[in-house]
Order: sequence, then structure tokens, then C-alpha cells
Amino acid sequence: MMNIHSSPLLRQALVADATTSAAFGLLMLIGAGPLSGVLGLPEMLLRIAGLVLLPYAGFIGWLGMRETISKPIAWAVVLGNALWVADSVLLLVSGWVAPTSAGYAFVIAQALVVLMYAEFQYVGLRRSQEAVA
Repeated sequence: MMNIHSSPLLRQALVADATTSAAFGLLMLIGAGPLSGVLGLPEMLLRIAGLVLLPYAGFIGWLGMRETISKPIAWAVVLGNALWVADSVLLLVSGWVAPTSAGYAFVIAQALVVLMYAEFQYVGLRRSQEAVA
């Protein structure tokens, strides 16, 4: 497996993503009931998203603390974030949910933040150096 020495930007982007993901994961998991009414999003969708975000946050936080990481795993994080953004857009345009104005704002804002992290992680990954075995 190909390893890289993570650039400072990649490590910082991973840790920032982990922190935000953990905070939003807890918010959606614990506050799914009240949030559902305000956002017009199904409570179960919020709970599942929160449950998905918590282990993800732990994993990428761990990656962000490491000097050397697997390049394919780093690419998987970037692509996973891009997929999250695409799924967020799909959720809003599909008609599967009927969000309130606050719900639209919530989904769009979190998608933009995830897109920002994906971009920082991409640039940080490109700045990383190949690790010598």
C-alpha cells in the first residue's frame, strides 16, 4: 500500500473535518426530534446521518493526527466528502423530503462546508510527499 507523509494542510483539514463531523453528528443524533420539526427532515434520516458521522469523525480525526497515512485512504476521504455533497443536493432535488426553508439552508450550508473540507483535503493531499518504504 502506498503511504504519504501528510502535509500540514491535509492534517489540519482532516482534524477540522473530524471536529465538525463529530459536533454535527451529536447534534443530529441527540436533537433529531426537535430538529426534524424545524428542518422538515425525517427524524430517522437525521439520526442515521448522526450515527454515520460519529465513527467517520473518529476515523478521520485519527488520520489527521498521523504523520504518515495511506494515500488510497486519503483519496477515499476526499471522494467520500464529494459523495456526501452530491447526496445532499440529490436529497433536496429528489422530492423524497419536504424541508422547510431552514431545512434547505441547513442541508446547503453543511454541503458547502463538506465541499470546503474536500477541497482543502484534496489540496493537502496533492502537497503531501510519498513516504519511502
